[in-house]
This record gives sequence, C-alpha cells and structure tokens, in this order.
Amino acid sequence: QVQLVESGGGLVQAGGSLRLSCAASGRTFSTYAMGWFRQAPGKEREFVAAITWVVGSTYYRDSVKGRFTISRDNAKNTVYLQMNSLKPEDTAVYSCAAKGVSGYYYSDYAYNYWGQGTQVTVSS
Repeated sequence: QVQLVESGGGLVQAGGSLRLSCAASGRTFSTYAMGWFRQAPGKEREFVAAITWVVGSTYYRDSVKGRFTISRDNAKNTVYLQMNSLKPEDTAVYSCAAKGVSGYYYSDYAYNYWGQGTQVTVSS
C-alpha cells in the first residue's frame, strides 16, 4: 500500500501563488509516477500534471502550462505543485495520486493510490 498526504491548499487572490505538497509513504518503490488532479464543484475530475520518479519527466494540461510546475524530492518521497498566476477557474480540490508503469498519465484510471485532497480557492 501507498499512503499519500497533501498539504498547502488555501485561499489566494487571483494572480497569487500556492505550493502544494504530497508526501508519499509505504511501498513507494512500487510507483512509477505521481500526478496531480483537480475537481471543481459540479465538474469531473481532471488531470493537472504528472512527473516520473526516476527521470523526472513532466506532463501538464494545456491550461496550466507556463503557470504550474511539478517537481519531486526523491529523498523525501514528496511531490510538489507550484502554482503561479492563479485564476478563479483554478479553484478546485486538488488531489495527488500514484501510478505504476502502465496507463496514460492524464487518465485517473491509471492511478492506484490517492490522497484525500486539499482545497484551493482563488478569489477574483
């Protein structure tokens, strides 16, 4: 099993920044990549970004490219999501997830483990 705990959410004004953290514990060696997803009220969960543990390859949804940066600290088994130039439409519950080798990075079906989520609210 892998346990994931997110932190760093909160309320910020449009144009501001937040950094989310996701600490992984347990059988982390069984995971290949980590992803961030978000879900706004009344909307489906959507992919935000992903990163592989070993090489550090990164993937982003188009709407966050240039504003969000995903990174990892292998020694701490922690993944970060730096969010800059936040917009009201970024408001959502953000969850981190862990996946194995198979499956698409942008598909939540590929992820086996999920954190509880952290709320990000961007005011206009």
